[in-house]
Amino acid sequence: MGNIISSKINKDKIVYEIALTPDEALQLKGHVNNIYLFTENVAEIRTNISQRGKNAATKYFLIPRELRKGLDFRSSVSCQKFETKEKTIFIYVLDKFTFNGK
Repeated sequence: MGNIISSKINKDKIVYEIALTPDEALQLKGHVNNIYLFTENVAEIRTNISQRGKNAATKYFLIPRELRKGLDFRSSVSCQKFETKEKTIFIYVLDKFTFNGK
């Protein structure tokens, strides 16, 4: 997505200035709060997509074993998809307070 073009330390926070293309900014749909920065460069755990059903019509993103601990699979999950020229990025959001803590 975007690039960090500058940063500075401001008391107890680091302030980043980021540059986005107009298409990338539109994917935020006008939201300027509760924004999380991430990079695909730290996605080191490999996983797969599973296909089921007639003509493999249903697709599942598999959660790697290393990331399954503490998840309550009955909880509600939301998803969002980012499109770039080269990649499709899916982000799944689970409410931490619905985890069962096991």
